[in-house]
Amino acid sequence: MKLGVCYYPEHWPRQQWAEDARLMGEAGLDLVRLAEFAWAKLEPQPGRYDWAWLDEAIEVLAGAGLEVVLGTPTATPPVWLTRQQPDILRRDKNGCFRDHGTRRHYCPNSPTYRDHSRRIVTAMAERYGQDERIVGWQIDNEFGGGSTARCYCDHCTAVFQTWLSERYGRVEQLNEAWGTIFWSQTYADWSEIGLPHDGLDKPNPSHELDYFRFASDSFVSYQQEQIDILRRLAPGRFITHNFMGLFRDLDQFDMAAALDFVTWDAYPTGNPDRWRQLLYPPGSDFSQNDPVYAYDVGEPLLINMAHDLTRGLKQAPFWVMEQQCGHINWGDINPGIRPGTPRLWTWQAAAAGADGVVYFRWRATVLAQEQYHSGLRQHDGSPGVAWGDLLRLQAERDLLAEVTAVPPTPRVALLFDYDDLWAIQLQPHRHDFDYLRHHFVFYQALSRLGIPVDIVSPQADLSRYTLLIAPTLHLDSSHLDLSGFEQSAIANLTGLLLGVRSGFKTASNKVTMDPLPGALRPLTGTTVTNWQSLPPGIGWPLDSEIPDLIGPATYWTETLQPETAVPLVRYADGTAALTENVVGNSRVYHLGWYPTLDQAIALLRYLAPRHGLTPLADRLPPGLFASQRGDYLILLNYTDQSLTAVVNGSDVVVNGRDVKIVRSA
Repeated sequence: MKLGVCYYPEHWPRQQWAEDARLMGEAGLDLVRLAEFAWAKLEPQPGRYDWAWLDEAIEVLAGAGLEVVLGTPTATPPVWLTRQQPDILRRDKNGCFRDHGTRRHYCPNSPTYRDHSRRIVTAMAERYGQDERIVGWQIDNEFGGGSTARCYCDHCTAVFQTWLSERYGRVEQLNEAWGTIFWSQTYADWSEIGLPHDGLDKPNPSHELDYFRFASDSFVSYQQEQIDILRRLAPGRFITHNFMGLFRDLDQFDMAAALDFVTWDAYPTGNPDRWRQLLYPPGSDFSQNDPVYAYDVGEPLLINMAHDLTRGLKQAPFWVMEQQCGHINWGDINPGIRPGTPRLWTWQAAAAGADGVVYFRWRATVLAQEQYHSGLRQHDGSPGVAWGDLLRLQAERDLLAEVTAVPPTPRVALLFDYDDLWAIQLQPHRHDFDYLRHHFVFYQALSRLGIPVDIVSPQADLSRYTLLIAPTLHLDSSHLDLSGFEQSAIANLTGLLLGVRSGFKTASNKVTMDPLPGALRPLTGTTVTNWQSLPPGIGWPLDSEIPDLIGPATYWTETLQPETAVPLVRYADGTAALTENVVGNSRVYHLGWYPTLDQAIALLRYLAPRHGLTPLADRLPPGLFASQRGDYLILLNYTDQSLTAVVNGSDVVVNGRDVKIVRSA
């Protein structure tokens, strides 16, 4: 497993670099990431490059035995470019331009910006592409961060019209797909179609979904131009990008496809500020962490979900390209971090499938927007809180290598689709129905049961799983061919659990004219005869023989009429609420209500043994999490108290904010 650090030599005097490199080696670091924000330093004037400082920095770092990952600097265009070519600037939904002075203030469809991006990446790759000290490249930085995934400028309008013409062929086909006969929206020519900006009171959801797809495809295309340059000029070096976990505005599966492996940026005390309201039930108190957790560890379940989604982007090990190692500067509270917590986060990443962890950052900066963000070294150069943890990890490097030698191999998959997410986001029907929150109920239940899970696209390789869970397959799912469960591509699959709002719409975001659940009816063996969201305080009693599945159906309910399926749970009026349908050698379960966490736990506890799934530990108290890599069971305790799990009939005690590795063979 690689350990590294993000380093910004351009921020510090040259005479300091050699000492920094020596200390990096002393801490047991393997590599450094450089230059991802350094365009103005690399090209201070148009066409005039300054490589001397980067040459020297690479020489100093490599001389200390460190490998180098170079970042393409396109996230921060220099001021001469933004002032000379203002057409590169991104335009917000309300028509305002994002100006110079921050990051990612460019439009990915600006021909001018693409030209300059290709030019700086080509120049860097020509100089460093075959340098043996450079082991890999990171493209740009956190695509879409800071609400920059979608641009509404004239460039985007023109490219969107071309994108639509390629997607639909004829404008009449688009009119049919979007249902433009409604409210007299019908188009006669591609040039008449604009973007769904704030000038529209209520945009057509089909129009807006296609725009979301287009915006994501724009970054896929923009990234691919850089990949092509690096493949040609930097052969044999890995190419990656640092994603942002549960970020919703870009299709990260599409973004990941052409990369060698993916990375993401993990900030355990900051990410929950962005994700809690998306994952926990409405009205939850977000003022503090769940009191079972230590105050400085963040919310591990949220970070685990981001780890698992990142691993699922390519169904392969990943890196953490920015790992928090002290307090940060952009959260709501920004608590201090105690010794032991950075080590725990490192093991958390390793347990989830990371093969590399790169700490952000080397030294706390005295400059600009991130002055309150800590590093491995403090502002004055003295050791930061994570320094002792790094030294402790040195003694564990052999064990880390053994644990990470085999990737995680869950047998359960949680199906995740950005088109479905966006369609629900655009028309939630009830204001607090969120796609991520719905998935989180099942993810949280699996975690409580100690059952590992991959989070994957419906287009992923599904052959490795025995149970698929699809909380909401909302749009046309004909691309998910599960009609023949005996076929080799899904030969191991014995179960599929489908949740509410599945099969509801066509791929273009129109409601299907077929009985619900649309194209999924041959799988479920049911018809949805009624659906509704329930007001708070209203619930439908359930009649269930599943142990511990108690309480009413609330929030969202669907009445199921069995055809070939058999009811497992009924509503009080006798209609079916959960059914089971035998398809080939497998069973398809159709869940007709949005479950509570306790109901999801009871349901999955019931399904697990039916599909050959056993928990990693017999009992996991709150705050203790289990993961598996190869022969190693990793137990992580995020509380300040010792906790005990039962593993193979024996008690295993894990100290507070600590990790215990149990070898099964």
